[in-house]
Amino acid sequence: MPRFYVAQPLAEGQALDLPPEVAHHVHVLRLGPGDRLTLFNGEGGEYTAVLDEVQKKRAACTVKLFDPREVELPYAVTLAQGLPEGSKMDWILEKAVELGAAGLQPLAARRSVVRLSAERAEKKLEHWQGVVVSASEQSGRNRLLQVAPPAAFGDWIAQQDLHKRVLLTPRAGESLAAWARHQPPQALTVMVGPEGGFSEEEEAAALRHGALPLAMGPRILRTETAGLAALAMLGAAWGGL
Repeated sequence: MPRFYVAQPLAEGQALDLPPEVAHHVHVLRLGPGDRLTLFNGEGGEYTAVLDEVQKKRAACTVKLFDPREVELPYAVTLAQGLPEGSKMDWILEKAVELGAAGLQPLAARRSVVRLSAERAEKKLEHWQGVVVSASEQSGRNRLLQVAPPAAFGDWIAQQDLHKRVLLTPRAGESLAAWARHQPPQALTVMVGPEGGFSEEEEAAALRHGALPLAMGPRILRTETAGLAALAMLGAAWGGL
């Protein structure tokens, strides 16, 4: 069944005009009256709906049945990702959704090539949220990964974080995989540097603010690989995949 995100309250028996972007997809997929859809609004669970009317720019349905189905990890992992080049963040977000991450914090680090003005940051955030919606529709998640506004590394690291922060660094003496095997599942923020990694000063600041340094193994991973590998490692150790 096609799955669509609808950013509004949903209830069984509700007659609903689908949002224009969803109506467009319904039209492209050549769906018609009587066809079934799965709808979710990010608040948990999903709904089966039946199409009543399909036009080129409009589609209406009736919400029939609620299913409390969830596929979330039993622990929350946030990626604090140094801003990478080009469209790499789209890739990271898409795969982070598939692997179950709860959030992503873009960080403007010293070695980040990308520099976002306030206007560009706002547009990027809107674009990234669209990537999350599409990935959630495809992967079967009923809750949306939360993308925070981009932040300067120094400002972000100085903030108090209720979750343990893990700093991925090749200079650590212990690996994430080995550490996770001896820890109970828990909420984490995993810090990933941009191309070239975090600077020595940034790593030192992270350690001063309580971050736990862990390595990803004997090989150096690209910025678009490291966070996703970390999510997979945690899933292998703690379950949820």
